[in-house]
Amino acid sequence: MTKKHTLIFLKDIINYLPELVQIMRILQTGGAGFIGSWVAENYLKEGHEVLIYDNLSSGTAQNIPQDAEFVEGDIRNYSMLEEVFKKFRPEVINHHAAQINVRVSVDNPVFDAETNILGSINLLELSVKYKVAKFIFASTGGAIYGEPKNIPADELTDNQPLSPYGTSKLCVENYLNYYNKIYNLDFTALRYSNVYGERQNPHGEAGVVAIFCTNILNGKDCKVFGDGNQTRDYVHCEDVARANLLSLDSATGIYNIGTSVSTSVNDIVTKLKDFSGIDFKAEHLPAVPGEVNHISLDTKLASTVLGWSPVISFDTGLDRTWHWFKNNLS
Repeated sequence: MTKKHTLIFLKDIINYLPELVQIMRILQTGGAGFIGSWVAENYLKEGHEVLIYDNLSSGTAQNIPQDAEFVEGDIRNYSMLEEVFKKFRPEVINHHAAQINVRVSVDNPVFDAETNILGSINLLELSVKYKVAKFIFASTGGAIYGEPKNIPADELTDNQPLSPYGTSKLCVENYLNYYNKIYNLDFTALRYSNVYGERQNPHGEAGVVAIFCTNILNGKDCKVFGDGNQTRDYVHCEDVARANLLSLDSATGIYNIGTSVSTSVNDIVTKLKDFSGIDFKAEHLPAVPGEVNHISLDTKLASTVLGWSPVISFDTGLDRTWHWFKNNLS
């Protein structure tokens, strides 16, 4: 290649760069929470502008990345949300704000619906009004499918949620389809399996790994609801954050985000005893209504369309999580 040809080639690359690296204004709801803060960090690392909108009901100000703008507010407050849309003019909505506790949804389905359904509709209405280009929604694969006949469950599995929480997430997916068909709003719904990892809140956000790690360090028994043989698909928060990053450029669709691996609660007890070196007690209590017995997610579609697959094994992620809790709680 001659010097002249080299200069022409470099010029072409420079001219093409703005198309390759498109900086976006992203409104991140729930960005002070466990998963949302990981997602926001990933967006910021890629150079995107991020405004976090969170009521801090379960998230904390400490989780908010330093370079993110922050507005404290509730997604049920339409007028406050609209002020944020007017000033920030988001191009992308990443919607993680939600009531995510299955047990809370069973005890208070009205609160669950007000937050998860009506709050989401506020965002969808404003997205259309202010011409948002992309809506990314944190859905659930662990609760939407109910008790599937075939495991791992793929996206074509019948939707038969057993809790108001799963029902509310499915309802929002249906609204997303409606806004896409009627208003051409592009969306990606990510059906998470059980997300775990560093910074997870054992109080405001349900998660057996975080709860067990906290109890072990505080010298408390770990409560196992049911016989402990129920299984879940545990996906690390870092893998989930990467899926949200890839979703910025994805076609409209619904994708499972998990590992396809089933792990029982009893398995977690055994592994944590090994990682911690502590022979803690597991107390068995009656099973909780509304929770499924066995679930794991088929992620072939996410691999094919998003180019995403999990890279952090459960043993690696659990070890990382245990040591994070140990270093931050002890």
